[in-house]
Amino acid sequence: MKVVLQRVQKAEVVADGKIAGSIGKGYLVLLGVGEGDTKADADRIAAKMINLRIFSDENDKINLSLGDVDGQLLIVSQFTLYADCRKGNRPNFISAAKPDKANELYEYFVEVCRSKVPVVQTGIFGADMKVSLVNDGPFTVILE
Repeated sequence: MKVVLQRVQKAEVVADGKIAGSIGKGYLVLLGVGEGDTKADADRIAAKMINLRIFSDENDKINLSLGDVDGQLLIVSQFTLYADCRKGNRPNFISAAKPDKANELYEYFVEVCRSKVPVVQTGIFGADMKVSLVNDGPFTVILE
């Protein structure tokens, strides 16, 4: 499982011309599910992500977690995080989980996050989406 986490002031995802999810301060989470990933991987990465201390405190030190700032989550599935570009110019996605398994783990990851974070919005699994954000920092972290 791979997560690209961006600390944002706001973020939005649009599918079929309609807003699918929108948040204020928090994380835009791009989630890729790999072939060998499990629910235990989802639990571990969700916990790590939620507890990361990457928001500034009153002394402008990066010391606060998502919960400390009443942060929100926008979780978007992105199988292209598993692109293998080592050979040629066209990426392959052999390491990405098949859609049924990926969707199952994506939904599980979302539910784990919803059990710990009051506001969790999502994109639409497998849809063509347009994502916009105001990256705060910018601050981007990759979790695997």
